[in-house]
Amino acid sequence: MSNPTPSPEHVTLLLEAVSAGDSRAAEDLLPLVYEQLRRLAKNHLSKEAPGQTLQPTALVHEAYLKLVGGASVEWADRGHFFAAAALAMRRILVDRARERKRLKRGGGKARAQLQEDAVAAEEGTTDLLALDEALGQLEKTDRRRYDVVMLRYFAGLTIEETAAALNVAPATVKTDWALARVQLYRAMSADGSGPAERDA
Repeated sequence: MSNPTPSPEHVTLLLEAVSAGDSRAAEDLLPLVYEQLRRLAKNHLSKEAPGQTLQPTALVHEAYLKLVGGASVEWADRGHFFAAAALAMRRILVDRARERKRLKRGGGKARAQLQEDAVAAEEGTTDLLALDEALGQLEKTDRRRYDVVMLRYFAGLTIEETAAALNVAPATVKTDWALARVQLYRAMSADGSGPAERDA
């Protein structure tokens, strides 16, 4: 499914058409965004516990169906779309994690750490349920910081791309990113201190 890199304008036009209910646009969009969605999926799955049976391709298709097959949505731009895709993938994996936990109680989990290089592969596995709960708290208390985490960590956008998507200065994103990492770590940590609190 490899294609030349599409222009942001072309992708935005297709996103607008998909938002308007154009099913053909949804078909045309997938090949153009597939590789970036697959990178997102691989990044998410790299944080999962060993033995994960879901493959990146299946995660991409399941998330894409959630994005274009359900209720009417509007995406402001590519950044918004990829953030929505990352959120869809996160929800799919959280649902699967909850189901696994329901079927098999117990087992040690490694804490998630939001590294400065947001989408770099992490050692070990992520406690996805604890991270999801911490993100839910962050969303309630500081929506912009939550959006920064979704765009940086889950969608893999750079500081500059995140700033453009949120219409704020890059310095604001850097500050929000650093503070959000501390908040999330504290929410997931028993003693409220640790490596995620280092200076960004």
